[in-house]
Amino acid sequence: MRLAVDAGSEVVEWAGDRHVRPGDRTAASAARGACAGAGLRIGTYGSYHKAGADDPAAFAAVVATAAELGAPRVRVWAGTAASADVSPAERAATVDALRRCADAVAEQGLGLLVEHHVESLTDGLDTASALRTEVDHPALVTHWQPRELPDTDACLTEVRVLRPRTVHAFSWGADGFTERLPLADRADLWAPVLAELAAQSAADDADVEVLLEFVPGDTAASLRRDAAALRDLRSGRDLAGAR
Repeated sequence: MRLAVDAGSEVVEWAGDRHVRPGDRTAASAARGACAGAGLRIGTYGSYHKAGADDPAAFAAVVATAAELGAPRVRVWAGTAASADVSPAERAATVDALRRCADAVAEQGLGLLVEHHVESLTDGLDTASALRTEVDHPALVTHWQPRELPDTDACLTEVRVLRPRTVHAFSWGADGFTERLPLADRADLWAPVLAELAAQSAADDADVEVLLEFVPGDTAASLRRDAAALRDLRSGRDLAGAR
């Protein structure tokens, strides 16, 4: 919490694999109180529940924990296999599981966020768009994040079609997760993406949460630097030459 405040954050996303585990309502209550005391909003509860692969009964604890936390939405995965490797029957089973998850969170007044991720049914624009249509649930909320060494035009196309409500911001090199770059190193990507998100937010009269993830070295200094770069990029400052 101190790091988030020091970096000038407005919202914190809590993860179910570490800080607030599903079923640990004491941790959820403590996190909620800490955010309130620090003046930070609570974002998505990242449950890491994998719809269509994990035990459906386990999702009840996820929803209860998110409600205790005060999170507005729960993040899940659309299965655990690449869309090209999934049979029609397997895809249908995952869609059904996601719809049940959406029903469960909707009963608590929450949204369901499906992570835009490789090795899942959201590993490409076409399959992610189709999934949203197939689930067809008002609680479903769209997420977006870039891939390894992303192409700016391709990312803009995805953002324009998906119109995400939550975005994970980071800069990677060709080696992806293991080659983390300062956020400003991909100002060529984030400046136009953030401008597009701002235009969508104004047009839809709805906020888009942009959260930092995967800062180089997992250090406080990297967090502070990337948070400052994110604010500058959102304000339209030209960071194209920043390194």
